[in-house]
Amino acid sequence: MGIAADIAIIVVAGLIGGIIAQQLRQPLILGYILAGILVGPFTGGVTVANVHDIELLAEIGVALLLFALGLEFSLKELKPVRNIALIGTPIQLLLTIALGFGIGQYLFNWAWIDSLWFGGLIALSSTMVILKTLMAQGRMGTLSSRVMIGMLIVQDLAVVPLMIILPQMDDPEAGLPILGMAALKAAGFLFLMIFVGTRVIPRLMGYIAGWNSRELFLVAITALGLGIGYGTYLFGLSFAFGAFVAGMVLSESDYGHQALSDIIPLRDLFGLLFFVSVGMLLDPIFLLENWLTILTVVVIVSIGKGLIFGILSRLFGYGNVVPIAVGLGLFQVGEFSFVLARVGMSTNSISEELYTLTLTTAILTMVMTPIASGLTTPLYTALRKRRSGRDPLQTINLPEDGLHDHVIIAGGGRVGENVAQVLQHLDLAFVIIELDYHQVIQTKENGFPVIFGDAAQEVVLEAAKIEKARLVLVTTPAIVSTQTIVEQVRHANPTVHIVARAEGVEQMQALHEHGVYEVVQPEFEAGLEITRQALLHLDIPTTDIQRFTDTIRRELYAPLYDTRHDYETIAQLKNVSQLLELNWVKLTENTPLTGHTIHELKIRSETGVSVVGVMRDGTLHSNPTADYQFSVGDLVGIIGNFEQLTTFQEMAGEN
Repeated sequence: MGIAADIAIIVVAGLIGGIIAQQLRQPLILGYILAGILVGPFTGGVTVANVHDIELLAEIGVALLLFALGLEFSLKELKPVRNIALIGTPIQLLLTIALGFGIGQYLFNWAWIDSLWFGGLIALSSTMVILKTLMAQGRMGTLSSRVMIGMLIVQDLAVVPLMIILPQMDDPEAGLPILGMAALKAAGFLFLMIFVGTRVIPRLMGYIAGWNSRELFLVAITALGLGIGYGTYLFGLSFAFGAFVAGMVLSESDYGHQALSDIIPLRDLFGLLFFVSVGMLLDPIFLLENWLTILTVVVIVSIGKGLIFGILSRLFGYGNVVPIAVGLGLFQVGEFSFVLARVGMSTNSISEELYTLTLTTAILTMVMTPIASGLTTPLYTALRKRRSGRDPLQTINLPEDGLHDHVIIAGGGRVGENVAQVLQHLDLAFVIIELDYHQVIQTKENGFPVIFGDAAQEVVLEAAKIEKARLVLVTTPAIVSTQTIVEQVRHANPTVHIVARAEGVEQMQALHEHGVYEVVQPEFEAGLEITRQALLHLDIPTTDIQRFTDTIRRELYAPLYDTRHDYETIAQLKNVSQLLELNWVKLTENTPLTGHTIHELKIRSETGVSVVGVMRDGTLHSNPTADYQFSVGDLVGIIGNFEQLTTFQEMAGEN
């Protein structure tokens, strides 16, 4: 069957490898590479016969990968971390290339061109692996994750110039004119594409989209990506570069999002061919014979890249856990290094030995990433402990009789101060732990008790009398800091109840694993409150609004119910009061209840509801006695099920 049989073997093997990787919670590309090793020419059993033909098809996978990257590219994503992304990432690339060059020159005595190529290959990190790791750890949306994603975007963009520059470095004297000509061609091509992309492509895509044929739309965007890529090849530039530019131009049109959603399945299928073809070039015998060299390279590259990322993060003004998280997250060698390595192989710029060494280093560092990244919290905690003797500890406005049966607010800020105001109004004991000295001054002026220090340190928690606290509120937004504080609190007082703040469902799950059962999402609560206010303005009944908000909250916490049965049990026990809904009914002029007491109306026996409160003229009368007499305008709080509520509303004249 020729190439058809080879494609069938690759797809089936890729499926098996992908399933294995999924079960091991590893990126699918590692499973595809493993499948490539098994069906490659260096192993026995079922083997792909036409390796060269598969490699040609894999080039389409490379083009589609870069085409999709162009579609996903957005300068808006770089804005929050633009300095470290746009300035720090090029510095990181140069430093890592220098690291790789040094490894080749001084450790293995390679030729300078091999050392330079090795530096370029290890300079890139893995977008796929780190995104999967961040999502699994519940750290998406944190500052460290935004820094990592910003740097990864710029790294991915750097693939294109590296694909143009590195192949020309074999002969520097001859390469410089060629490189200059390539730069001129690239500039001319970009100018042409901007013109075509803003004037021709939108009209063409609008014309095709007007036919409402999704199949034809898919063919059109594929033809654009691959066709423009082939045009750049004829122009004397990289095929993949053209595909990337096509995606970037198309992303600015009204059809970018639909194009991306349609091209992803095709990209993934051809990407499978590419990553399997990568694995087919890996020789297991080479690995066994050179295991010490491989281990040495993996250790040096991992530590070297990690330090480069961590130090750069610190130099660009990021403190606390961010340098540790970035260093332990981006030390690996990424998937676009495979793309670059294939270019080196196709241009005879690198040897098969260097290719295999780089590929093996990439695979091993990818596998190590979830483990290393998981060390962020304990390492940060250990470092904070070592600094505990040097960190400032100052107590302000603490009560004279000491702290006991109190609430600890870990992390002040606006959220902590709002909570403190309510607790002070209710005359409840509390203390704020705050590390930002400017915030400490503000808290001091407000008269709140505050401890200047880090809540993740044992000595600070001891000063806050954690062993006597009845509740701990963790208001810091950073998930890693929150986890560190929770671990210290659990160690110092295992029985104290903790309420923490999270930014998403993944963070909720991560905090749950640390023993936090009360999690608040500020953005979610704000959105729900805005919705509630809007529904009140639209005269939706309060009972319907309450029922709607309860449903939304249950849906939000459903992922925790699905993963841990004990959480669902605790939540059910905590929310058992919701089985008897608290509702408010306003008494109008036409109600027959006014002028009568609760006893006279026999509300409990006639309707089944219990009157738990009455709001009159802004004053709440809780648990009113049987001789309480209703008046027009009273807001009556009742508890009961839906049928009982309906009966009371009929008694009050609402229906």
